[in-house]
Amino acid sequence: MTELSAVALVCTLTPSPTPSSSELMGRHVLEQLEKHGVSTSSVRVVDHDVKPGVQVDMGPGDEWPALRQRVLDADILVLSTPVWMGHPSSIAQRVIERLDADLAETDEQGRPIMYDKTAIVAVVGNEDGAHKIIADMLQALNDVGFSIPAQAGTYWVGEAMQSVDYQDLDEVPEPVASTTAGAARNAVHLARLLRAEPYPAG
Repeated sequence: MTELSAVALVCTLTPSPTPSSSELMGRHVLEQLEKHGVSTSSVRVVDHDVKPGVQVDMGPGDEWPALRQRVLDADILVLSTPVWMGHPSSIAQRVIERLDADLAETDEQGRPIMYDKTAIVAVVGNEDGAHKIIADMLQALNDVGFSIPAQAGTYWVGEAMQSVDYQDLDEVPEPVASTTAGAARNAVHLARLLRAEPYPAG
């Protein structure tokens, strides 16, 4: 059987090459996926000109179609976002808005085009909001057609109104590491089941 693949859409507001806690968290999820034989890749969405809108292609200069193709080519999507003022980043929201176009896109069997793909959401920040962000992002991804494995969200939230970021930690706290490992393990399990027996056409 062909190996599974995963892509992380990192929704930091910080362009490359500046270090990013969201990218580090996304990388940690990918590392756990790799332990289960999954090939992985990652992209910072902010490094690309993703136009606002709810169409598959918003015209000249829009770089979303290439990123979307990477999602289509993968079995597992990892969406990694920081918390800003209790909400996901504007980049994460834009990704969700662009994925909205795929509600109307179908495969050769007439099924929603994102069927048979699983999704994980990873959140970092030093303020409240992680649970709400995970709930909102997973619900939106499920609406588009992604399947959500058990405990598909992982997060680290530091002390409120302090300056320590995830990337500043000497080591990842064990509860966070075990949650990340569990989310990856469950995503791979579900992705393999869907590869073996896809959802039926309507």
